[in-house]
Amino acid sequence: MAGVAVLVLALLGGIGAWMYARNLDNDLARTDPFAQITGGRPAKTVDGALNILLVGSDSRDPDAPVDTKSQWRADTIIVMHIPSDHQEAYLVSIPRDLYVPIPESAGAECGSGQRAKINAAFAFGGLPLAVRTVECFTDVRIDHVMAIDFAGFKQVTDALGGVDLKVERTITSIHKPYRTFTKGTNHMDGAEALDWIRQRKQFPDGDFARMRHQQEFLRALMDKAASTGTLANPKKLNDFLQSVTAAATVDEGFSVTDMALQFRNLRGQNLTFVTSPNSGSETINGESVVVSDREKALAMYRAMSADTMADWVKANPPKGTAGG
Repeated sequence: MAGVAVLVLALLGGIGAWMYARNLDNDLARTDPFAQITGGRPAKTVDGALNILLVGSDSRDPDAPVDTKSQWRADTIIVMHIPSDHQEAYLVSIPRDLYVPIPESAGAECGSGQRAKINAAFAFGGLPLAVRTVECFTDVRIDHVMAIDFAGFKQVTDALGGVDLKVERTITSIHKPYRTFTKGTNHMDGAEALDWIRQRKQFPDGDFARMRHQQEFLRALMDKAASTGTLANPKKLNDFLQSVTAAATVDEGFSVTDMALQFRNLRGQNLTFVTSPNSGSETINGESVVVSDREKALAMYRAMSADTMADWVKANPPKGTAGG
């Protein structure tokens, strides 16, 4: 989501857009997920490259705090890597059930705690522990954080007039009002899109299907935000930007104006979606978890840290939208 709003602002240009972006900056909810991390963070290796942790919560409680210990869960975890040339972006989805070491606290050493599903880090210690866990697992330094509740996606989608999403098989939603999604391209409003990207039990690959649909949804949102129909309609553009601002919580250093400059060349076709390399699901201690492919994951995150993701993707082309 980070690229969507700032992309549109960048396309507008001019002093008016800059002042408008300043107002958006002031309206954003802020948190400091880095303050509790006292040491041992991965080094910043390439100037100009950015790594942004994007977190989508399906807590169904818009008031659940994202910066404190709570019952808050992250159903979407993406590390968005922007290379130093800012011409493209790589979005690496981390399965929420990935079995990883979770430090005892945000200020604790890596490997000091227990192994659990990665989304448990959010419940154990909010965004600070989540950042620490992701950095310990990937050895990639996180520069910024954006968290958004899925309920916020409904308003964002409606502000754009809905999105077109491909449904690969006809299914009935497991959630009220039990919508039927028909195979083919479907135009969905916010409630329908949110329902669609929550589905998983009707697909052979379960949670991986849901992750794939979330990726497709993000790409569709970005394309719609950058479309002429949005840019040429001041009311639609304003509604969209205001809805993103209302739904998001960002770190203290996040700047809409700075991001607008850095993301100005991004479009849906400039995005590469990858799934953190894994060997699939296993049962450990009585629960189903996703097990990381240690060698492949290590190689990919090293490429991210070294800003050589283009080379890694060329050697390891994603299998479909959600990656391998």
